[in-house]
Amino acid sequence: MQEPKVTKLLIACAAAVLGGCERPAPEVSFASDVFPILERHCLECHQPQAGQSGFEASGFSMESYAALMKGTRYGPMVVPGDSLTSVLTTLIEGRADPSIAMPHGDREPLKQHEIDAIKAWVDQGAKDN
Repeated sequence: MQEPKVTKLLIACAAAVLGGCERPAPEVSFASDVFPILERHCLECHQPQAGQSGFEASGFSMESYAALMKGTRYGPMVVPGDSLTSVLTTLIEGRADPSIAMPHGDREPLKQHEIDAIKAWVDQGAKDN
């Protein structure tokens, strides 16, 4: 009768040990992973050159890490460590009103792997790396 208890105990121990063997997610780099996505999808409108509609409307520049972290004239766009409440991820995931979803207009939306990379970067602390 003791054998089922021992088996259950061994299974529980194995599950605990194996559960702790998960590898941490690889670190996402702003320079190598995130900025190239922003360059492709965002910089056309979000840089402080005369006539850039996204910058004119919000004061939001994405031309550098410092500019991105500065946010808009209305507040921050990135909450380091929290992609769920970061406005940037809300906009690129389409969780905002369609009239302000990004990229705006007829521009191609980000692919899921690009969104995932930005979210991971934010969740990892939105570092300048």
